[in-house]
Amino acid sequence: MRRLLSLFCAALCTAGLTPVASPSARADVNPWFAQSVGNASQVISVVGVGGSDAKMDVYQRGVTGWQPVAAGIPTHVGSAGMAPKAKSGYPATPMGVFTLPYAFGTAPNPGGGLQYVQVGPDHWWDGDDHSPTFNTMQVCKKAQCPFDTNESENLQIPQYKHAVVMGVNTARTPGDGAAFFFHTTDGGPTAGCVAIDDAKLVQIIQWLRPGAVMAIAQ
Repeated sequence: MRRLLSLFCAALCTAGLTPVASPSARADVNPWFAQSVGNASQVISVVGVGGSDAKMDVYQRGVTGWQPVAAGIPTHVGSAGMAPKAKSGYPATPMGVFTLPYAFGTAPNPGGGLQYVQVGPDHWWDGDDHSPTFNTMQVCKKAQCPFDTNESENLQIPQYKHAVVMGVNTARTPGDGAAFFFHTTDGGPTAGCVAIDDAKLVQIIQWLRPGAVMAIAQ
């Protein structure tokens, strides 16, 4: 047990994330999301505190239960706050539990366990409800893209210095929203994404492994 806890602490410190409590302390065995995340062992918890502000806590599940890794990270969500589900054109962050399948950014790969795509001027997130590639990353010159770029996002922007894709509307249902990311903050509300300070985001990306989820509640 002692060796497992030592390895746990070493992994967190390597990523720059220091446990908020000693690993030998009693784990928080029943965080609010405990019954909603299945077998996930890494959870990023986002809880609204009013308007477009939220608080982020980071958890790892170990042999004794849930252990807090970082707590109280200032977080920005949608300018319309939070909503029960995503909706195209409505700037609210959807509530629920979402996969974190891969990361991307204009900056080079900071390392970590997720696939990472370094994006440039020809990388887009298709937000065209009528496109067969709706709610996916695409690479094309603006004039040659087979979808409406006015309804989509070019990914070469400062807020996407580092980002993690959130698995919102994975069924890609038209009208149910697109382009939801966990990304670098510009200091203000988002259009429905979740945003924090870039330095802390890099630490979290370095810590993340496949199977991690983000749990969002009001």
